[in-house]
Amino acid sequence: MSTNARLFEYIDVNPKEILTKGTLAKKISMDKLQPFCRDIPEYELAEYTGGTKFRNGDTIMARITPCLENGKTAMVNILDENEVGFGSTEYIVFRAKKELTIPDFVYYLVRSSFVRELAIKSMVGSSGRQRVQTNVVENLEIDFPSLTEQTQIASVLKSLDDKIALNNKINNNLAA
Repeated sequence: MSTNARLFEYIDVNPKEILTKGTLAKKISMDKLQPFCRDIPEYELAEYTGGTKFRNGDTIMARITPCLENGKTAMVNILDENEVGFGSTEYIVFRAKKELTIPDFVYYLVRSSFVRELAIKSMVGSSGRQRVQTNVVENLEIDFPSLTEQTQIASVLKSLDDKIALNNKINNNLAA
């Protein structure tokens, strides 16, 4: 059974996190994200001076042109338990709400053409520096499936992404 709701009712958008300025933390800059790739291949350790903060399981999506159009959306999976990382101020962070959504489903929903195309159409600003209007994405009406259905949908998509990641790893080893 599914429920029609606005995205922000089932997913936290840009949830608040605390990271003290000057703290050494894992940083995921925009150039680290690969187009249409779930996994984050690398990060750097840097002093936090500002930027978007996130945790493992969060989905980060570029909100600026051309990065969003190029498919820069990923699921954060490189942090330790209870660790907060940071990255570009040009990310929108999406976090599953307990008992309403699961992280894998949130990632695949945000990456879907349904959400991406609406986000792209909402962009405003000067040419070359357009940004997504976060409130348009937050208010998107979605037919959210039950947690059981979310798990089933996400597990099929995740298994495909896992196979792609394994094939890429094999190909990279062959090329080396």
